[in-house]
Amino acid sequence: MPLILIALAVFLARPVAAAERTGTDVTGTEAAALLGVAGPVQVRRDETGVPGWAVVQEGRVIGQIGSSWEIAGTVGYSGRPLDVLVALDLQARITGARLIRHEEPVLTLGLSDAQISAYVAGFRGLDLAHPAAGEVPDILSRATVSSGVIRDGILRTARTLATARGLLQGSALDRHSYAKAGWADLLAQGAVAETRLSLTEAAAALPGAKVPLPQGQGNFLHLWAALIDPPTIGQNLLGQQEFTRAIGALGPGDAGLLILSSGLQSHRGTDWHQTGIFDRLMIVQGATRWQPTADRYRIIRSLALPEAPAMKEISFFALPAAIDPTRPFRIEVTARRETATRPVQVTIALPYALPSAFRPAAPEALPLWQTIWQAKRVQAGVVVAILAVLTVILFAQDWIVRRPLLWRRGRLAFLTVSFLGLGLGLNGQLSVVQVVAFVHSLLTGFRWETFLIDPVIFLLWCFVALGLLFWGRGVYCGWLCPFGALQELTNAAAQRLGLRQIAVPAALHERLWVIKYTLFVAVLGLSFQSMHKALLLAEVEPFKTAISLRFLRAWPFLAFVGAILIAGLFIERFYCRYLCPLGAGLAIPAKLKVFDWLKRRPQCGRECRLCETKCTVGAIDPLGRINANECVLCLRCQVVMQDATQCPILKRRARSTEGA
Repeated sequence: MPLILIALAVFLARPVAAAERTGTDVTGTEAAALLGVAGPVQVRRDETGVPGWAVVQEGRVIGQIGSSWEIAGTVGYSGRPLDVLVALDLQARITGARLIRHEEPVLTLGLSDAQISAYVAGFRGLDLAHPAAGEVPDILSRATVSSGVIRDGILRTARTLATARGLLQGSALDRHSYAKAGWADLLAQGAVAETRLSLTEAAAALPGAKVPLPQGQGNFLHLWAALIDPPTIGQNLLGQQEFTRAIGALGPGDAGLLILSSGLQSHRGTDWHQTGIFDRLMIVQGATRWQPTADRYRIIRSLALPEAPAMKEISFFALPAAIDPTRPFRIEVTARRETATRPVQVTIALPYALPSAFRPAAPEALPLWQTIWQAKRVQAGVVVAILAVLTVILFAQDWIVRRPLLWRRGRLAFLTVSFLGLGLGLNGQLSVVQVVAFVHSLLTGFRWETFLIDPVIFLLWCFVALGLLFWGRGVYCGWLCPFGALQELTNAAAQRLGLRQIAVPAALHERLWVIKYTLFVAVLGLSFQSMHKALLLAEVEPFKTAISLRFLRAWPFLAFVGAILIAGLFIERFYCRYLCPLGAGLAIPAKLKVFDWLKRRPQCGRECRLCETKCTVGAIDPLGRINANECVLCLRCQVVMQDATQCPILKRRARSTEGA
């Protein structure tokens, strides 16, 4: 029945498409709050290139806002979109961030929505151009996956948006790659920019000139410009030899700018021969204005492209380091004419922005999960060591179960490590929420990096997945579950103190199993309707209170955990046997188990039922069969079978041997 219900829920679920919009929109009030400005603002949607919103006040853009779901495609551990609005000012500083949408399992991992919102707001003030050490908020230890995805999404969104809007300096020039290109190709790519002022337009802009300008559509000034540092631009325009000479003359931090023109107006003029300054030219970038000088000039006689238009003048200038060639700038050519009263002038501006194709791809920052794994190498190593020890125990079980004292002490020691080290120390408590998240990720687009963010949890799940095939659910439930270990340790202490154990009748015992399977199906099914409600129902797990928050929680949660632990003093692993939805979720795929490591004898269940009575979780039926869905792989039955002082079959054999 549970398999049928799960299949039905999966069939009816509607996946969230990877490109689906979340419906996020930004109002003027929200934009003002995110940017921290007073007064009314207008929000203008920008769909070109990187999508986002430009924030305008008094006719000028004062900031940019982007959505992490639209720009970075952030998907949370739940497999659903995780949307954060990120606001930037014109200095590429994050002025605010707001969590808009999430369906994360943070409610079961130790954090509230208010705490997550506060974490998101902590990115305010981060300078993307000059990030200071410690300025980026750390990942939250009680919500490693969720907060890690949020941080990665905010940073990637902010950097992508800032670079696209020209707020953040891009990568350096590509001075290595070369591809053959013609004049038309370079124009189409934007590698060569051009503008033109006709004679008629110039005459209108220079009224009253003593020497009247002729009318017509001829060129007063046809202007082109190109940065020649990328070989695909410079070598194609100038040819190999001229390109090598021009680039070789550049100083450190300089870039080569080619200015070409035709028409009546000269972009150079002649005064520079006496003054050493090209007074008709100005290179403008933001607040920086640079006028070319003769010491940074080189004349170019002709272009290497025969299809290029005829040029009257070709000038090469070495741009100083004050002009960043990766950022947009403009070339201004000023034309002056004398009149009867005073000179008149017109400025012809040519904007230039180096296409991104001529910048090498910036070295990608390490993916978030790799950064976390490097930071948690020690924790990952401890988990691997614990799993290696457990592997040895399970493979060497035949040798261990023949030594009852070693088995008993070894098991209690391992459970202590699971509770104190793996649970309280490393927060390595698995949850049904992670099972639900995995199912949803399969439906909405599986992403390894989401599950790799927490090394401890990832290593545990990998081991459990293999363990389900080799040994069944008992690999985790019986050995690695911190809360399960706590129950068994407290029960062992209770037995040492003489507390009488309650034997649950077999008929009632089997009917109580229904509770945990029903809870698992309910949590999974409800998650397709509302992840929030499913997470609330998942509070039936005491793991958050006992392990993640170390019992530091409101009294109703403490009372719930206390009731479970008290019941466990009299019925060993009470919660595991009847209430744990995670155990139920693991039991279902455990049906695929391909090995049967637990041995039985033909006499088991017919001539002897000692193992049935000794099994503390009631996983052995009256016929002597072990129910893999309920077995926690404690190996107690194997110890009994190999103990000649307990097993009736071995006792009978011993008596037969002595009689012979």
